[in-house]
Amino acid sequence: MRVGTREIGPGHPCYIIAEIGINHNGDVEIAKQLMRAAAEAGVDAVKFQVRRALEESVPKHMWDMRKETPWGEMSYMEYKERLELPNEIYRDVLYPLARELNIHVGVSVWDRWAAQQVANICRPDLYTSIFDFLKVPSAHMSNETVMHHTATRGLPFFWSTGMHDLGEIQRTIRWLEDYGCDNWGIFHCNSSYPASNNELNLRVVSSFQLWRTLAGHPVGYSGHETGLATTVAAVALGAHMVERHITLDRSMWGTDHAASVEPQGFERLVKDIRAVEEALGDGIKVVFPSELGVRKKLSLT
Repeated sequence: MRVGTREIGPGHPCYIIAEIGINHNGDVEIAKQLMRAAAEAGVDAVKFQVRRALEESVPKHMWDMRKETPWGEMSYMEYKERLELPNEIYRDVLYPLARELNIHVGVSVWDRWAAQQVANICRPDLYTSIFDFLKVPSAHMSNETVMHHTATRGLPFFWSTGMHDLGEIQRTIRWLEDYGCDNWGIFHCNSSYPASNNELNLRVVSSFQLWRTLAGHPVGYSGHETGLATTVAAVALGAHMVERHITLDRSMWGTDHAASVEPQGFERLVKDIRAVEEALGDGIKVVFPSELGVRKKLSLT
């Protein structure tokens, strides 16, 4: 799989995504701070979330629920609308910043209109989307309409598998085959926020790589746990890409902050992932030159 000029898959460094999501709380300045923090940590990409047809992306029984927010009490639909950034903010502010920071920028789409709109947000001097990739979140993996509208935009895309079993995943793969879409990667995921360690089931990352149906497609891990070690372990198990939510402060108001990683933690996560990649080697047992002197000194034969 390729995102821009970056190859993702076996033999390539793990592709690390800082999921900003809606942790900007509808504030473009917070979004910019999160992008800068992610870039300083050494990630490959940041990712946002977009909902353009709330009636499709929000379950109907939640529309009129009342919610206390920093902007006062409002309906759940009003709250969700308050978190959305306009298309022009992505085009005129966040895309140029991503290029300045030398990172990719992607977006999770939560409805079919979001998939269509974001793919068509282009710079005036360009004829391609400002986004480097799209993603279908776990919640819509089984939504054939959203999958179709996302997979046929002509952009590389990812999809997560939280809350779904192997049969449902196989069905989605058949859809993608029918669309003739091939430039995609899949994430193992537990959709609890935060997810408990005993339910992360990290070995699924390895199992996916052995699944013939996924041959040729990179396998990743999307984590919602509170620690870092388990995400690093996913890389040791073979994850070709990982994503974790990033926040300026885990105590901030908002849905996803508690299951997110603060900037210092993200910097540590990236360093640990790169260290593990370096340490994994190629699996061939050899005697390294640095060992020869020790062998001569200590070996009895």
